[in-house]
Amino acid sequence: MRERVKRRAGLADFLQNRRARLHPEQFHLPTFQRRRARGLRREELAQLVGVGVSWYTWLEQGRDIQVSDQVLERLASILQLNAEERRHLFLLAHGPFSPLAEQDSQKRVPNATAQAILDGFTYPAKLFDERVNVVGWNDSANRVFGDYSRQTSRERNAPWFHFMCPSARVFHVHWEREARRCIASLHARYDRHPDDRWLSELIAELQQESPEFRAWWPEHEIVLDCGGLYEINHPQVGRLVLHPTVFPMPEQPDLQMIVYTPLAQEDTTAKLKALMTKAGHYDKMRL
Repeated sequence: MRERVKRRAGLADFLQNRRARLHPEQFHLPTFQRRRARGLRREELAQLVGVGVSWYTWLEQGRDIQVSDQVLERLASILQLNAEERRHLFLLAHGPFSPLAEQDSQKRVPNATAQAILDGFTYPAKLFDERVNVVGWNDSANRVFGDYSRQTSRERNAPWFHFMCPSARVFHVHWEREARRCIASLHARYDRHPDDRWLSELIAELQQESPEFRAWWPEHEIVLDCGGLYEINHPQVGRLVLHPTVFPMPEQPDLQMIVYTPLAQEDTTAKLKALMTKAGHYDKMRL
């Protein structure tokens, strides 16, 4: 029951946020009256979707009411959601989600098949769990990102590293972009598992300690992939330009693998080859 209440609250927050991004001019609505808040009004969105104002108000208040797929489709269209946001809307509305295991990610290891897949890649490859923890990696990842075997579970958590470690701002060429991408990924996972204590404690810690996290979290951005370039400043070979690609893990559906392909920019391929010939790894963790 508590999970359902939290999920409805997440749906309400998501709808309010996306409604505020729209402008009445986009729908040829009159704007002669002064508006106290940005975005469409609830009654305007309700009219565009074709539902009652009271019913939609209840939806944005997080009340436990039934929402049909047809209404969700109209909401997604009017709110101009992209494919990932639409999928997220349906997940929030329909749930519930399977609870995550109460397990320390430092103690979790990928199964033999998953590790063999990781080791089969020449390029850096890592496994992330549903809490955005690094739980598996290959030797190339250790050489590019640092030795994960020497880190605690908190240090292996991507959001914690981005917002709590000063070195992350030096390591990432475009720190804000990567941090925002990271927080959006965390938001998507938290909305799927609002009752997860581990995630709740992580979010509470980051909200208390990081002003950037505190400012960006309410934006409710959703990113379920990591497309685009990933640029880092490696302490031994300098700037690297990588392209991350996400792969699902059918045998362990709560995991996803990311492979980082070196690109021609900044002579990244040659630098990666040079790293693989060096003995040992540098100790400081990077994500």
